[in-house]
Amino acid sequence: MRLKDKVAVITGGNSGIGFGIAEAFQKEGAKGAITGRNQKTIDTAVQRLGKNFIGLKGDVTNMGDLENIFSTTAERFGRIDALVVNAGGVVDGSQMGPVTVVTEESYDGYMALNLKSVYFTVQKALPYLNEGSSIVLIGSSAAHRAAPGMAIYSAAKAAVISLAKGLSLDLLEQRIRVNVLSPGTIDTPVFNKFVPEGQVNQVKQLWVNQIPIGRIGQPADIGNAAVFLASDESSFIVGSELLSDGGMTHISLMK
Repeated sequence: MRLKDKVAVITGGNSGIGFGIAEAFQKEGAKGAITGRNQKTIDTAVQRLGKNFIGLKGDVTNMGDLENIFSTTAERFGRIDALVVNAGGVVDGSQMGPVTVVTEESYDGYMALNLKSVYFTVQKALPYLNEGSSIVLIGSSAAHRAAPGMAIYSAAKAAVISLAKGLSLDLLEQRIRVNVLSPGTIDTPVFNKFVPEGQVNQVKQLWVNQIPIGRIGQPADIGNAAVFLASDESSFIVGSELLSDGGMTHISLMK
């Protein structure tokens, strides 16, 4: 029960990696709020998490929604002890591809979701965060590896890693720690957004072949790492990045 009675907010906690984090927090004794944009998946996630969690619908790129998320959570639970800035990823309706095809609108959309929203999620949470709180920003191993058509997303996640350092310095006096947790390839519904249904397993196997540990990550893997960064066990870790990618970034498989 490493997070016993701690109040947490997990953005994008209604599915995928975010729900894996919320579930791990709940198992370790935390309570609090998850957020998302889809009311149906929010309701399903809250039902699974139990009575100690509430679900709040909101768009993290909207300043008013962010303010509502934190004020509502603080009103319900009295304080906030941990913040996981997880919301991000694919922008619905915005193309991600090589520099020859990306429009200014798509660029702005990806940066708004994957970088700007991270910065302002932290800013809007600050009035409600306890002294000594932990903030976990979700980065990506994509920040360290170039991949076709991923330049914008990778750059945004690299900036998130840098943000953790600067924000940590800004918040030292409040003893608020900021760290980054960067997942590698994780088994979530995002595969179904990019891969035809009949090819999903084949594509996953291609990833498995590149991951030194020999398997795709699960949301619970990221959840367990997030618990560590949110708990007092990591009290001497600040402004750092924890890679949870099965060794893919730092170990090369020569096949």
